[in-house]
Amino acid sequence: MNKYLKYFGIALLVILIDQAVKMLVHFQMDFGSPGQIPIFGDWFKLHYTTNPGMAFGMELGSDYGKLLLTSFRLVAMCGIGYYLYHIIEKKQPSLYIVCIAMILGGAIGNLVDSVFYGVWLNNAPYNASTPWFHGQVVDMFYFDIWEGYLPEWLPVWGGSYTALWPIFNVADAAIFVGVAMILIFQGRFFPEKTESPTPPKEEQVNQISE
Repeated sequence: MNKYLKYFGIALLVILIDQAVKMLVHFQMDFGSPGQIPIFGDWFKLHYTTNPGMAFGMELGSDYGKLLLTSFRLVAMCGIGYYLYHIIEKKQPSLYIVCIAMILGGAIGNLVDSVFYGVWLNNAPYNASTPWFHGQVVDMFYFDIWEGYLPEWLPVWGGSYTALWPIFNVADAAIFVGVAMILIFQGRFFPEKTESPTPPKEEQVNQISE
C-alpha cells in the first residue's frame, strides 16, 4: 500500500501546489498587464490570465469544443490513473513512475479549473451555456521572450498578435517536465530487448573407418 501512496501522493502534491498558486494569483493579482509582476528582469514575469482550452492555451472552438476538451480530460485522467497503478504493480523504474505521477497531477489540476472554476471563480465565457465544465484555466508564468505581429504571408496565423512562449501554470509545467523526462530517458525506461545468441549445436562427427 505504501508504494501506491508514495506515487499517487506525488500526483496529489502537484494538484495542491497548482491549485494553491492559482488561488493566490486569482485573489492577490490584478488581471492582465496592469497586475504583471517582473521576476527576472523583463523576460520572466507573473502575468494573470485565463484560457478556455488545454495546456499552454490550446483550444477548440465553440461551446461543444470546450465540453469535448473537458470530457477528454476526464477520460485521460482515468486512463493515466489506471496506467500509474499498473506500472507501480509491475515495478517499473521509479523515475518513470514519478513522471507519470506528475503528468496525472497536471492533468487533474487543469481539469479542476475546467469543471469548477466557472462556478467557483465565475470565469466561464459570457456565452457559455452553463458555468459547469466551462471554467477557464488560470495561467500565470510568462517567459516574455518575444511578442508581436506575425508576417501576413504566414498561413492561418499571419497578421495575428502572438507571443513566442505561451503563458502557463504549475499543472502545465508538471505535464511538460514529465513528458520531457520520459523522452530524454526513454532508453533507460524502455531498454531494447536483445535476443541472446543461440549456442551453436555440437557437430556430430562420424568417423567412418574404412
